Amino acid sequence: MPQLKEEAPTTSLMPNKPTKEQKRKNFKKGLNQWKEVLPFLILGLIGTGVFVIYPLFKGVVMSFQDYSPFPGAENPWVGFDNYLRAFEDRKFSYAVRNTVLAIVVTVPIVWFLGIFFASLINLTFVKFKITFRTLYYLPIITSWIVIAFLFQYLFASGEYGFINYLFYTKLGIFNEPIGWFQNQWTALVVIWLFHIWKTVGWAVIVYLAALQGIPKNLYEAAEIDGASAIDSFRFITIPMVVPITIFVIIHLIMGAFNIFPQVYFLTGGGPMNQTEVIQTMIYTEAFQHMNFGYSSALGVMMGIAIFLVTWTQQKKIGKQNYY
Repeated sequence: MPQLKEEAPTTSLMPNKPTKEQKRKNFKKGLNQWKEVLPFLILGLIGTGVFVIYPLFKGVVMSFQDYSPFPGAENPWVGFDNYLRAFEDRKFSYAVRNTVLAIVVTVPIVWFLGIFFASLINLTFVKFKITFRTLYYLPIITSWIVIAFLFQYLFASGEYGFINYLFYTKLGIFNEPIGWFQNQWTALVVIWLFHIWKTVGWAVIVYLAALQGIPKNLYEAAEIDGASAIDSFRFITIPMVVPITIFVIIHLIMGAFNIFPQVYFLTGGGPMNQTEVIQTMIYTEAFQHMNFGYSSALGVMMGIAIFLVTWTQQKKIGKQNYY
């Protein structure tokens, strides 16, 4: 009679569900952990609630009102009128156009100059790297007002502005002195130059840190294989700094969205509101024209635009393989 083999007991690969007692213990453990860290977080949470969350929701509510900051004033609910008003306002069209132009013009230039100057400083035969880093970073820590006065002197109208003096009086390249701040396009050029000069140092520092993290043996191997400097830059440097490039471009776009002191100190939005950007329009509508509801609506729309740009870029970053 054949013997029957004993079958080994099968074990389930599925984890056992926690019992009610285990759930209660885990809850108590988590609660005790929160009690331990809460004293260290409470000030930060209160500050976030008072200075971030409350103003955010208050601004959204104000955007649907004809809001007045004066005590006892009525704040009637106007629905989407403030938002519809923006699309009928010619000043808003100027602001959107100039904000988009600031992004399109300045972001590629700052990115290129940042990686270009960082690559030059990172060359092995270049000395005094700390000095160059300091010089490039100096505009970032310099006061906006100081730089604004400098640019107003450089691009002053008439023969005594430095740029006009150089290119008209000395070199004779200009046929006549240019009134830089009297025409919208020349004024925008000065604003863009101001923004580029102020921000390019940040891109240089970030890229310099990224370049110094690339293994040297990759360049040595490429040199042995007969690759030129341009080939090494194209096939080694660029692919290795792609994650940093995405980070830099997103921050440059955010910086161009938030362009404010460049316009406020140089042109104030003139001539005829033609150099206005969204940030300066938000400020002037609120604190000069006292249209707080309309200003809040502009701020909400700008916040949504920034969120959408950031969100789409973050989604692309998560799906890419860099190497």
